[in-house]
Amino acid sequence: MQTLGSKVVSWSVALEHMVNHQHTSAIRGQRLLDLLISSGGCLALDDINLDNCGLADIPDAIFGLTNIRALSLYNNHLTALSNDVRHLWQLTTLNVAGNQLTAIPDAIGALAQLRMLDLGHNRLASLPMALGDLRELRFLYLSNNRLTALPESLGQLDQLRYLNLTDNQFASLPDWIGDLSSLVELRLYNNHLTALPDAIGRLTRLRELHAMDNALTVLPDAIGKTASLRKLMLQNNALAALPRSIGDLAHLTDLDLRFNKLTVLPESIGRLSNLRFLDLRANRLTMLPASMAELPGLEKLDLRWNQLSSYPAWLERLEKRGCVIYA
Repeated sequence: MQTLGSKVVSWSVALEHMVNHQHTSAIRGQRLLDLLISSGGCLALDDINLDNCGLADIPDAIFGLTNIRALSLYNNHLTALSNDVRHLWQLTTLNVAGNQLTAIPDAIGALAQLRMLDLGHNRLASLPMALGDLRELRFLYLSNNRLTALPESLGQLDQLRYLNLTDNQFASLPDWIGDLSSLVELRLYNNHLTALPDAIGRLTRLRELHAMDNALTVLPDAIGKTASLRKLMLQNNALAALPRSIGDLAHLTDLDLRFNKLTVLPESIGRLSNLRFLDLRANRLTMLPASMAELPGLEKLDLRWNQLSSYPAWLERLEKRGCVIYA
């Protein structure tokens, strides 16, 4: 389940507000569960929230409520999702995060109107091909599971805008990731990735790429083709160099490279005309490219814990025009 950790309204926050996990029902939780059981499921509701109810199974009464649009079962003790979920064909939001699910049934593919699906914080080691049938899906949360691969059918989700794969066991990403043509935010941190595929360059609408806490040793030249990218978060990897194409990211505002193994930066970094925040802490830099003096929008530059024997004179000019520099 995602939380909003900042008061700053970013693209990712705006997206989460479009389809969020908070429902409008005045009655929820245990009180709603008691009503469902006592009424035999004869309630006129379109929004069911049974978060934190200690459920080991989904009450049968739920599957008779075929008109509901949102169902949240967050933080229960569910070990399985019934095939009867197919009866809830009008669902647009399904949240079963924070349970003990080890598998998702093929019946999930019947939820053709689903726009938000949260399967995070479970025990999933694989996913069904049927997820690719959810062609209206905009938000897919798969964080904190045991996943090492994704079904190829997910490449059909051409409406998907947000994909969270964090805290899993991915060593690589499939080439079809580039088929997710509507993707705006991709979260990959805390996996075992050593490289990103060239196909990442086909994500021309991508605005945020979070790939920190992996084992990346190199970035593909194709990264420069992600023309809409605003945030590139790569801290705590094993990058020794950056491709020259990094300078093609004309809209980039945030670049976090701390805790890598960078010894040099490409001159092309000076072409990042919209860059505001550049974090280079804890690398192995011995010099800085002169082109960095030309970064017109830079507001903060962190150079601490490198191997710079001296600092170029242009750093003082950056400071005088208002850039905060930590060195």
